[in-house]
Amino acid sequence: MSERLVVIGGDAAGMSAASQARRLRSRGELEIVAFERGHFSSYSACGIPYWVGGDVAERGELIARSPEEHRARDIDLRTRTEVTEIDVPGQRVRARDLGTGTEAWTGFDKLVIATGARPLRPPLPGIDAPGVHGVQTLDDGQALLDSLSGTPGRRAVVVGAGYIGVEMAEALLNRGYEVTVLTRGEQPMATLDPDMGRLVHRAMDGLGIRTVVSAPVTKILTGEDGRVRAVATDADEYPADVVVLGTGVVPETSLARAAGLPLGEYGGLLTDLAMRVRGHENIWAGGDCVEVLDLVSGRERHVPLGTHANKHGQVIGSNVGGGYATFPGVVGTAVSKVCDLEIARTGLRERDAREVGLRFVTVTVESTSRAGYYPGAAPMTVKMLAERRTGRLLGVQIVGREGAAKRVDIAAVALTAGMTVEGMTALDLGYAPPFSPVWDPVLVAARKAVAAVRAAG
Repeated sequence: MSERLVVIGGDAAGMSAASQARRLRSRGELEIVAFERGHFSSYSACGIPYWVGGDVAERGELIARSPEEHRARDIDLRTRTEVTEIDVPGQRVRARDLGTGTEAWTGFDKLVIATGARPLRPPLPGIDAPGVHGVQTLDDGQALLDSLSGTPGRRAVVVGAGYIGVEMAEALLNRGYEVTVLTRGEQPMATLDPDMGRLVHRAMDGLGIRTVVSAPVTKILTGEDGRVRAVATDADEYPADVVVLGTGVVPETSLARAAGLPLGEYGGLLTDLAMRVRGHENIWAGGDCVEVLDLVSGRERHVPLGTHANKHGQVIGSNVGGGYATFPGVVGTAVSKVCDLEIARTGLRERDAREVGLRFVTVTVESTSRAGYYPGAAPMTVKMLAERRTGRLLGVQIVGREGAAKRVDIAAVALTAGMTVEGMTALDLGYAPPFSPVWDPVLVAARKAVAAVRAAG
């Protein structure tokens, strides 16, 4: 007898789950209905800043699989349809067609919640004025591009200096805008320690991006036409013809909360290793709406990244389709860039380590991406944290030029394997002058960390 799988959310986690389940079970065995409130499916939200900035020419290049392609694979994907309620005891969801306003209930045997995350939109005066944009979906990106093309001024203010903030600052700079970034933090990139964030700050200033720290926004000022004209802090006003919000995201779990499903400290759904919602045999969740285990700290975290969402979807689809798969957790690896500056981190920051009660040492080294004598060698700074008693690697942060960011993958593997910094020094990494110094910068940091652990007793 055929079962019905209902998927809420048509992007990475949701459609990866639907596609994997379809590979394992035919339409006669499993009917799949997916609801997506936007126009698009299976797209790269991470690529939106590069589309806005002109590095990616067309919106369609960010779409991995269109709604029509999913439907051709016997997945009933209903776009512009928003789920408004989950009835857990009744095993059904209520959905509204955003075009007609009609609502209907759809029953399920199995349910996947992949509702993603929503941008933090601070309740400030003027926050909803024309010219103020969040950048979370392809629809958001298109709205921003339309605004840029219809605005004669060339002054942009980005509120927030995390990944989206610095990437959008680069995109606007590439479009010829005069860019100011405002952040309430001590330095840009709060996912780094402040000393490493200071390097990013210095580089952004050198690129022509004005970065103002310790500057929480108090209101958005508008002109007589109602459109944004400036952004205000307690200390100053910054003229703006367009404003982009890069203030972070939180799990979109309002449906799950109303349905009584278990949420964690950060508001994300809690699941087991199979991505099944805890306490519910026939409900799974994945992507930016869940919290996952941090393998370094041992605590649950909200880490909204497309890499995780796609893996969650594969795990869920395998389990829904009759197989078995697990998602063990994350170490918190992320990379970004602003112009030619590369930024990377994995594992714990100093603040994270203190919060979980770890005693640690830190070291920072300056090195180059290639052998120093080889043309194109670029500087990079590597910071490493190690547990004081055991020498276990706890985290790595890297800021540098070409060839810097992806070196963090060495540390990500070491963290996942639970390696010590001493064990890392023996790693057999590739070497040739065009690619690395004879001692890779990450291993130079590991050697220095070994000495720091020994000195700490």
